[in-house]
Amino acid sequence: MPSDLILITGVTGHLGFRTLILALQAGYRVRAAVRSQSKAETILSNPVFKTLNRSSQLSFIIVPDLTVSGAYDEAVKGVNHVIHIASPITNGQTAPEEFQEKLITPAVKGTIGMLESAQKTNTVSRIVITSSVVAQIPVADFMGRPDYVVEASTRTATPTGPFNNEFEAYAASKVTALNKTEKWIADRQPSFSVVHIHPSFIIGRDDLITRSQNVMTGTNAVPLRVVLGNDAPYPTPGLSVHNDDVARAHVLALDRTIQGNESFILSYNPEGTFDGTTWQNATDIVAREFPEAVAEGLLPNSGKIQTIPLRYDTRKTEEVFGFKHQSYVEQVKSVVGHYLELVAQE
Repeated sequence: MPSDLILITGVTGHLGFRTLILALQAGYRVRAAVRSQSKAETILSNPVFKTLNRSSQLSFIIVPDLTVSGAYDEAVKGVNHVIHIASPITNGQTAPEEFQEKLITPAVKGTIGMLESAQKTNTVSRIVITSSVVAQIPVADFMGRPDYVVEASTRTATPTGPFNNEFEAYAASKVTALNKTEKWIADRQPSFSVVHIHPSFIIGRDDLITRSQNVMTGTNAVPLRVVLGNDAPYPTPGLSVHNDDVARAHVLALDRTIQGNESFILSYNPEGTFDGTTWQNATDIVAREFPEAVAEGLLPNSGKIQTIPLRYDTRKTEEVFGFKHQSYVEQVKSVVGHYLELVAQE
């Protein structure tokens, strides 16, 4: 309940920062785990955080390496709930020989380490973990299997490698962390419950970004690349979700009325379908919503992208959490609007 103390990891990321803001707005006291004091300063100096005027609800704890044994032991003391978002992401720069060390091991050790630290306390009642839609099916299926509908309970075997590219290794990190977590829960039967949130490609403004050239990072680059006149280098699975929806679900999942030890898929589907997102529609959306920026050449709006059809059933999520996923239109308006705001300031 609001006023409870929660631990949040990953607050200096796209999703983590938005989750922090929504948790503070909901009235929670937050202890944020960061890797260094400079990371804490990034939060404290952010205009969105400062405008919120909730600094009295926020404290920080330094956890420099989440892979070491007992990394979160101090962080969880006295905490009622945990939102564990921190996990490695792809950056296109990880060499094949580094896949295990930089992607898979940190994802697994960070998550299992959090569970083990929480078990040493008698205060934690709920842990919300950020998983992914890539954790539920083989990566080959994720690159195209339109005949199959993925549900929240869908699982796949842990891949052993070798992995052909960074994305395959990232997917393996998510599959491995999910499977090992569920086995840990079954074996240990902890006093707390766990909720897994499985977002697809997260789209929406990132208030930690303050320069326009940096907006084209992470998953926001998928629609923005096309809007800025660049062709996508490869086909992309047609799954997207607004950052606000994912952050909101993480906070709502702390509610005791939400059943624990469950998974929830976060991804937009057009009403009455499992059809997901058609990425190329970004150009139509931008032409309609930002015609002046297109006419002025700020948004060339001429790139091309191919969508890989995939079907994920999100009805359970919308029924349990009580909200409809924001449309691809709203996602594009959010990230492109932020980009134009930053351009205007430069």
